[in-house]
Amino acid sequence: MMLTTKLFLGFGMFVLGNFSFENPFSAENYRDLNTEITANSKLQSPGKEIYADFCMQCHGANGKGDTKNFPPLDGSDWLKTKRNESIAAVKFGQSGEIVVNKIKYNSSMPTMGLTNQEVADVMNYIMTSWSNKQTKIVTEEEVAAIKK
Repeated sequence: MMLTTKLFLGFGMFVLGNFSFENPFSAENYRDLNTEITANSKLQSPGKEIYADFCMQCHGANGKGDTKNFPPLDGSDWLKTKRNESIAAVKFGQSGEIVVNKIKYNSSMPTMGLTNQEVADVMNYIMTSWSNKQTKIVTEEEVAAIKK
């Protein structure tokens, strides 16, 4: 009975964080996870709203496109390997043939009239959404440096 009581009290102290070992529930242990979640949240918004207003109609809520006229953004090799061209397409529009994930697309995307910051925001949303896990953020300055 005494051993059961000691085990119960020992477990209770552990759970409450008063045990002599490091508290496994401390915020310190979740700092990296919180930083990653916070960073992704900042990249997701307001780009998510811009995506919904300007991009979703063609590329879909899931970023998959339609495999015929509108290329996918989710898992797009074009986004990964042609960063400047991707930024330019959002900034100035896109026309002519492009190859995304080994499929040719030859439709046009109009200029949307977004500011450099809005282009950066929507690019960061796209590049960190769905299966896209790019870590280098697009900055307003990077967008401003892209010329037609």
